[in-house]
Parts: sequence; C-alpha cells; structure tokens
Amino acid sequence: FVSGSARRVVAMKRIATALVLIPVITYAIVWAPWWVFSTLLSVIAVLCFVEYNGIVAAHGIPKPGWAGFVAGLVVLLLPGAGLGAFTGVAIASMALALWSKDLKNELARAGAMLLGVGYVFGCWRCAIGLRGIDPRWLFIAIALNWAGDSAAMYVGKAFGRHKMAPVISPGKTWEGAAASIVGSVIFAVAVAWFWKPEAAWWLVAGVAGLANVAGQAGDLCESALKRGAGMKDSGTMLPGHGGWLDRVDSTLFAAPVTYGLLILARMANLPF
Repeated sequence: FVSGSARRVVAMKRIATALVLIPVITYAIVWAPWWVFSTLLSVIAVLCFVEYNGIVAAHGIPKPGWAGFVAGLVVLLLPGAGLGAFTGVAIASMALALWSKDLKNELARAGAMLLGVGYVFGCWRCAIGLRGIDPRWLFIAIALNWAGDSAAMYVGKAFGRHKMAPVISPGKTWEGAAASIVGSVIFAVAVAWFWKPEAAWWLVAGVAGLANVAGQAGDLCESALKRGAGMKDSGTMLPGHGGWLDRVDSTLFAAPVTYGLLILARMANLPF
C-alpha cells in the first residue's frame, strides 16, 4: 500500500512538472523572440552542466568547474562557433593543467571538461541550428521522445519480456524500445500533417525514427554515467523527474541527429 501510494505521488509530481514545463518550452521554441529562447536555453544548459559536474565528481574526477561553464556558453552562443570552438575548448582544457598542483588527474579532468562541453552545450547548439531551420522542427525533435517514452512505458509494462540493457537500465525492454520508435513516428507524422504540410510524410517518419533511436541511446548513456557514479538521478530540480539531465538526456542526442538529417535533406532538395 505504501509503495503504491509512493508511486502515485511520484506520478502526480511528474504530471504537475510536465504541465508547467510543456507550455513554457513550447512557447520559447516556437513563438518567443530570440532573446527569450536563447536565455531559457542557456539557463537549461547551465543547469544540465551543474548536474554533469556532480556526476563527474562522483566518478572521482576533478570537476570542470567555472572553466567548463565559460567554454560551454561560448560554444552555445558565439556566432559561427563550430569545430574551431571545440578545438579551442580542448586546448584550454589542457592548458588549465599549468595551474594545477596535482597533475595526476589532469588528463581525466581535461577529458571530462571537453566531453561535458560537447555533450551539454554542443548538443544544445544543434537545437539553435534546428530553430534556425524551422522552430516547428525543433519542437518535433524535442517532443517526439516524450511521446516515445509514454508509448514505451505502457507497452513495456504490459508486454516487455526481453531486457534491453539489464546492467545499465533493468527496466527497459526491447518491446518498449520498439513501441517508443512507433510512438515517436506516429506523433511526428501527425504533428507535421497539421503543422508542416509541406514536409513529406515519409521524410518526417524517417527522421523521427532515427532521432528516436538516438534519443534512446542518449537515455542509456546518461544512465550509464549515473550508474558508474552510483547515482539514481542526476539531480532533484524537477519533482517526479529527477534532474534536468534526466529529463533531456534523449533530446541531447536526438537534436543533433535531427539537425544533421535535415542538413542532408536540404542538400538533397527534399521536401522538409
């Protein structure tokens, strides 16, 4: 009884948090002026990096700290930032060792900083690129994994028999993963049908399917980082969801894949 009550409380918290986040994020993505969108995105990216710092520390690696935040915001917001920006982050990460009193962990710290900047700020930079192509595509890229998660949860509980990654995430099944792909594709095609009629349905379906696979990989990768650190959640900022990384881990992989696929579609003159 207590366990059931606890689950209901968590579910109610998840729903309440979603009811607050979904309209705010939808407005920022689709209709808000650039400064509102970029400010909100920067805040979310910084909060994600705060949690990433915590995961790094739990692994016994020195945290990237303030240098990671500065480098990340440069990558996220500097116009024209690309390979050169990431190269600069790599150089800066190594150069910080010159001021360290303990050089034993500098390789790990530099690697953690570069990974974190790319993982958090680099992926969100792709979200900026997606909004530049079409805000509706950014909405689809973010929301398709939410739809897929819902499908995976119901199908996985009812029919899930084959464990997908028992060491990393024991609750995930291949049946749930397949339902997640189908749910994401149906959601994306339905949204595009009403909101982006100029896009070919087969292209939307293909992009959504691949983005969902990437999103599921992102979910598992973040779970692996947490499990290696002995953590259940990346944080506690979102009631019922855990931390920001727990909520956006799928998006951090899905957005770059969606962005890359649309760049290819543009090069091929496909209707997207």
